[in-house]
Amino acid sequence: EYENRYNTTPTAMQELATCTDITFSEPPDTAARWTSTDFEHLEAGDSDTAVYPSHAERTDSVAVADAHASVFALTPSTKAQVDPTASIHYIAPEGELRGLVDYRVRLEQPPSHDNQTIERSLTTTSIEEVRLKRDGDVETRTDGTQTPVLEYEFEQRGPATLTLEADIVTTFEEVTTINESEHSRRVIEDEVTVSQDVDVEVYNPLASIYHARYPDGDVGVSIYTTQPWHGYTLSADGDIGVRGLWRYYTARDTNWDELTRVTRGGQETVTSSARPVFVHAYPSAIGPRVEPVRDGPDILEVWGQEHDSPAPALHDNVEVDVVSGTYTDSSGLALRHEAIERDDIEVSGIVRGVTPTLIEPDGGGEREIRESELSIERIDSNATEATLSVELRDGETGAPIMLESLGDDPRSSIIGHDARSGYITIGDQVVRTDLSGQAEITVSQPGIHTATYHPGSWRSHDPAYLGATATETWHPLETPTGWFTLLVDVIRYAIPFAVALYAATRIGTFLKIRDDTL
Repeated sequence: EYENRYNTTPTAMQELATCTDITFSEPPDTAARWTSTDFEHLEAGDSDTAVYPSHAERTDSVAVADAHASVFALTPSTKAQVDPTASIHYIAPEGELRGLVDYRVRLEQPPSHDNQTIERSLTTTSIEEVRLKRDGDVETRTDGTQTPVLEYEFEQRGPATLTLEADIVTTFEEVTTINESEHSRRVIEDEVTVSQDVDVEVYNPLASIYHARYPDGDVGVSIYTTQPWHGYTLSADGDIGVRGLWRYYTARDTNWDELTRVTRGGQETVTSSARPVFVHAYPSAIGPRVEPVRDGPDILEVWGQEHDSPAPALHDNVEVDVVSGTYTDSSGLALRHEAIERDDIEVSGIVRGVTPTLIEPDGGGEREIRESELSIERIDSNATEATLSVELRDGETGAPIMLESLGDDPRSSIIGHDARSGYITIGDQVVRTDLSGQAEITVSQPGIHTATYHPGSWRSHDPAYLGATATETWHPLETPTGWFTLLVDVIRYAIPFAVALYAATRIGTFLKIRDDTL
């Protein structure tokens, strides 16, 4: 089949591509090149013939029939299948729209009445103008052509409805004859406007970036993007980075597999010689991945919206490593690595050629991370339980770190500080320190008790803190009361055994006496 179509023997890669899907690790230019080349072979009909795809929205008028304007392709663009019901067509802010505008002329002769006849003859017919609109506003226009290529440039990002619109103008002469003598002659203009709407989202994401410096010299980076992203580059040589969760494949638009050619005499369906190809993005089972794999950055946190797997929405003939369950769209990612170069950070997009703009919040995105000091001591105990006190302080200044939420009472707030998230665990119990940086907890199980501080994300705190641990031991035998309680317990549990032993001894003595007597 390949040899028949292209008149050449396929290479190993071409042979593989005919029997399976080859996915891409980044948005390829394959779709745009294929589409551009195929579009050159798209042939419209003449004035007596209309050519249209199956999904075309056709319009008839007095002088024309089967008129339509159909969008062939938008490039560069990527169709992202987010979940089983949501597919978003992202287009670059600068690109091209290709379309097909076609129609056929039909001059139906009105029926004759008595001695009156009306004859119509074509004068002129043409496509006057083709326009591209965004949400009803004209963005660009061109002179009439059946295969328009409209370049566009959108400044505003976000959802949009694009409209391919064309004006078809036909003029014809109408001669009215009464009793075989000409009665009137007039020229009639018939104008038809045809269009098709396409829902898209202009892809031009902003990436908010925050930085942090760890006490050991490591660099922390947190990036949030307003639209899906492809990857991060974190060093000048490009060796350190993160590849996002999106992977890609290319597929044709099956709406253009066949075309209908219709004339006054009838219609036929033909195989199309021009088929647009699109880049499709899907969430991969691999998920976000650091590069290099072993020595790359640590992914500290991933956040975003939860979605169901889009697997049910993929075409039956598409076989890719799509995520199988729910997934987080990873609109934000926090990283830590020793060799991140702040000035060389770049974010790449899921639409080919689009690089998100990096922005820092007002006042800068730098965050300070400090060591924390956590201590724990036993302040009271008895034979059954112990009370432990934990204290959390800033390792640099010694100031207390408060984790307890005190509600909305302004008298309880810390001047100049926002509420700090985080908590301390001791076993399966969770505590939070108060204004003085202290908290108490009661334990009843003897042994080693480890307190662990789980700090809130450095993205939302300045300064932020590293986690810390501290240990304390407790056992009831460490107190006189504990020894006395142990002695009482031993005596209490030993009495039944002593009674049983004494009874057994007496019974044995009794049986021995009876044997001696016999």
